[in-house]
Amino acid sequence: MRLDDALGLLADLGYSGVGLTLDHMHLDPLAPDLAARTRHVARRLDRLGLTVTVETGARYILDPRRKHGPSLLDPDPEHRARRVRLLVRAVQVAADLGAHALHCFSGITPEGTPEATAWQRLTDALTPVLDAAFGAHVPLAVEPEPGHLLATLADFHHLRGLLGDPEPLGLTLDIGHCQCLEPQSPADCVRAAAPWLRHVQIEDMRRGVHEHLPFGDGEIDFPPVLSALSATGYQGLTVVELPRHSHAGPRLAARSLEFLRRADRHRPAATPVPADGTASQGGPS
Repeated sequence: MRLDDALGLLADLGYSGVGLTLDHMHLDPLAPDLAARTRHVARRLDRLGLTVTVETGARYILDPRRKHGPSLLDPDPEHRARRVRLLVRAVQVAADLGAHALHCFSGITPEGTPEATAWQRLTDALTPVLDAAFGAHVPLAVEPEPGHLLATLADFHHLRGLLGDPEPLGLTLDIGHCQCLEPQSPADCVRAAAPWLRHVQIEDMRRGVHEHLPFGDGEIDFPPVLSALSATGYQGLTVVELPRHSHAGPRLAARSLEFLRRADRHRPAATPVPADGTASQGGPS
C-alpha cells in the first residue's frame, strides 16, 4: 500500500498508532528529500490522530543481496558504520515525528566471530546511536530477536551492563518471541521487562517456532498479557506485527483489532507491577 493509504486505513479501523518501518517505499531514510517527506508524514499522522514508533527492520534497505545487511555486527568496520549512520538518521526522523521510541536489533553473529568480539562490536556501534537518541530525547528500544546475538531478555540485560545502563536504552518486547523462546510466560516477561519497556510488538506464535501468526493461530493466552501490560503503566504503542501477511493486510488489520479488544475485555484484574519489574505476591500469572 501507499503509506498515506495505509495510515488512513488504520485510523478508519480505530487504531491509535502505527509502527512505521523506514523503507524504500515508506519514508525512505536514504532519500534526498527525507526532511520534507517526514514533515508530510508528521502532518498526516496528526490529522489522523495517530501516534508512532519508528522501526528499522527493513530487509534490504542497505544491501539488496543480504537480508538486514550490513548489521551492527558486520566484520567490516565501514559496513557497520553504514548501519550506524542509518540508525542515527532514523533517530532524527523519530524526533521529527514525535515518536514514542526508535526500534532496532543487533543482527546475527557472523560465522567465525567470537561471542566477545560480537558484543564489543555491538556496544561500540550503539554508542553513537545512543548519544544521538539522548540528544533528541528519543528512547532507543532494542529488540531481542530469535537467532540474533541479542536474542533474549537476559541478553538485553547483558547489553545494559556492558554499556553502563545509559538513560536512552530501552527495550522492544515482542510478545510472540516470548512465547517462542523465553523460559517465562509472555505475561511474566512483560512484568519482568516493565522498567525498560519502550515499545511492544504483538502477534501469536508457537513454542520453539519463530513464525509470526495471526491471533488465534498460535499458543498465546492474550488476556493475561494485556493485564500485565496494564499493570506496568506502559504508555507506548503495542503494534500488531505480521510481516508475512501484507497480502491480507486490510482484513487482518480489522480482525486483529477486534481480537485484541475482545481479549482486553476478558483480561484479569491487573496488579500493579513494582518499579523493579517483579510481580506482587498474589498477582496474576
